[in-house]
Amino acid sequence: DLAGSERVKRSGAKGANLKEAAHINSGLLSLGNVIVALANSSDINNRTDKDGNKSTHQPHIPYRQSKLTRVLQDSLGGNSL
Repeated sequence: DLAGSERVKRSGAKGANLKEAAHINSGLLSLGNVIVALANSSDINNRTDKDGNKSTHQPHIPYRQSKLTRVLQDSLGGNSL
């Protein structure tokens, strides 16, 4: 189960299949974390302080949490061609 909604007992995954499913779920969780961080950074970058100056704070985007997010980093970060 790619979305992680099934329980291990119900899925019947064992051995290598179980390990692969765990890695897939970990990658999808990391992807969700990156998307949330990007959405939050967009909100932060659009804010101004009390004097009307734009925020210069760049929040951390956790691209290095998984291979999936590293591969998709340029596409997710807005640097795609």
